[in-house]
Amino acid sequence: MQSVTILGATGSIGLSTLDVMSRHRSEYSLYAVTGNTNVDGMIALCQQHRPSIAVMANEQAAEKLQTAILKLGLDVSVRSGKKALIEVSSCNEVDIVMAAIVGGAGLMPTMAAAQSGKRICLANKEALVMSGELFLDAVRDNNAELLPVDSEHNAIFQSLPVEVQQGGALESAGVEKILLTGSGGPFLNTPISEFKDITPSMAVAHPNWSMGAKISVDSATMMNKGLEFVEARLLFNARFDQIEVVIHPQSIIHSMVSYSDGSVLAQMGQPDMRTPIAHSLAYPNRIKSGVEPLDFSKLADFSFCKPDFERFPNLRLALEASQKGQGATTVLNASNEVAVDAFLKGNIRFTDIATVNEYCLTELGSASPTTIDDILQLDCRAREYAIANICKGSTC
Repeated sequence: MQSVTILGATGSIGLSTLDVMSRHRSEYSLYAVTGNTNVDGMIALCQQHRPSIAVMANEQAAEKLQTAILKLGLDVSVRSGKKALIEVSSCNEVDIVMAAIVGGAGLMPTMAAAQSGKRICLANKEALVMSGELFLDAVRDNNAELLPVDSEHNAIFQSLPVEVQQGGALESAGVEKILLTGSGGPFLNTPISEFKDITPSMAVAHPNWSMGAKISVDSATMMNKGLEFVEARLLFNARFDQIEVVIHPQSIIHSMVSYSDGSVLAQMGQPDMRTPIAHSLAYPNRIKSGVEPLDFSKLADFSFCKPDFERFPNLRLALEASQKGQGATTVLNASNEVAVDAFLKGNIRFTDIATVNEYCLTELGSASPTTIDDILQLDCRAREYAIANICKGSTC
């Protein structure tokens, strides 16, 4: 029986994880769930799945949850704040941490899981984008286990030989290139002249995947693919020229690995996150995920193309940041979070997201953080620059 903490339990990854676990109650027990402000969602989770602990990052939300838990007579301990998030990620009772908190807020609890030697099912890409080698060092130094949950990174992982999965070099296994696929989002064929009129409701309507608002916008701008490029370089110890982004609108091939003998191995499946979640929970074994296998007789033709950087300037910025180094990726991640939030609130246009990101990357991208404190300070500074840029000439 493996004990699991789910960071970001009320989000799409968290809910999918609970669905997979509910199919294997004799193998996984739920120790803790965490959320931010979604009290109603957390109440429903506590009623259905009965964790030992429920943590709300927001103190007022925790108070509301505590009142509801007492009224329902549930045996669930309610806690709040950053310290509690770290505690349920690192305590001795926990074997597996599903790291699914969106954004930079997930860095410290995920780092705590690494420092405590847990199996980390990594759905939060920001932990790697923000802290890079510092995070990977914590995984190695504490014998933690890092398994990627993002569908693309999980696909790459599954398409690599065991020696590379365990940290071996790509070249020694005959790997020529990692092909990182992306759907291109809802605006792949929209005229660029119409981008300025894109609304939040249009941007979150992904054609294939069901995701949260922030990740959906990142998919629409292809920033999500850019951050995944940064993450893939770190996860698989790859050079810049060993990874290529490929547009694949159908989202059936989740990524591919090209080998020196001309072979290309691909991982395929329904666009359903329960597949990579089940893989990361059970690795190296396989368990039922609730996802139906592909019916190839019903599939349309696959298509592929190269990304257009004029259409997707955020992807270009992310690739530039990956070449510049840790400071640049930390800055870009922070500024993008601020810019996407402003867009979702109607304070800036869709096209302004890239403008804000480019400004912050130009101003702060040459920084060279060497410690977690350096990274957190740079993250904070980048957010301040992004907010100032957004507020320039307007009322905030």
